[in-house]
Amino acid sequence: MDIICLDLEGVLVPEIWIAFAKESGIPELTRTTRDEPDYDKLMKWRIGILKEHGLGLKEIQATIKKIDPIPGAKEFLDKLRAMTQVIIISDTFTQFATPLMEKLGWPTIFCNSLEVAESGEITGFKMRTKESKLATVKALQSIGFDTIASGDSFNDLAMIKASKAGFLFKSTDKIKADNPDLPAFETYDELFEAIRNAMN
Repeated sequence: MDIICLDLEGVLVPEIWIAFAKESGIPELTRTTRDEPDYDKLMKWRIGILKEHGLGLKEIQATIKKIDPIPGAKEFLDKLRAMTQVIIISDTFTQFATPLMEKLGWPTIFCNSLEVAESGEITGFKMRTKESKLATVKALQSIGFDTIASGDSFNDLAMIKASKAGFLFKSTDKIKADNPDLPAFETYDELFEAIRNAMN
């Protein structure tokens, strides 16, 4: 039985941190997993910048409320979900993802959680497990699923490569050049067709 595993940011919704960087006027926060392969390092760096500027969860959530899914994302998800089960596997956090899941029609998401002080300051983060995307795909395979995965960043490559079929979507030129064996698509129609063909 097939199950589709999709990344969230850059694939279905715009990058949250890039939107917040623009809103807050802090250009350093535009750095994402497309630029930094080490997620732990990236998040600790982000938390340091937030602390330096006195910004917390409330400010980020205010930005997230204004973010809409990428045009066509909900329709793409609905078509996939009519065909088979879909799980969004993301390195984002429940405190960020919930309003976006509402706009996408409440798909299933596996993500992480932030540690937040009473003041609203983000003090840390708790990952579900090490290499959570790869670990999730392997766990699904261990209970009889064939996974088909798609994402855009460094942190998606392991789950894409471990799956029965895997695709890059709206990825960077560097990631595409470094992984010439992975089919890369730019539109939801192309990705949908590739997934549908992989299921047959």
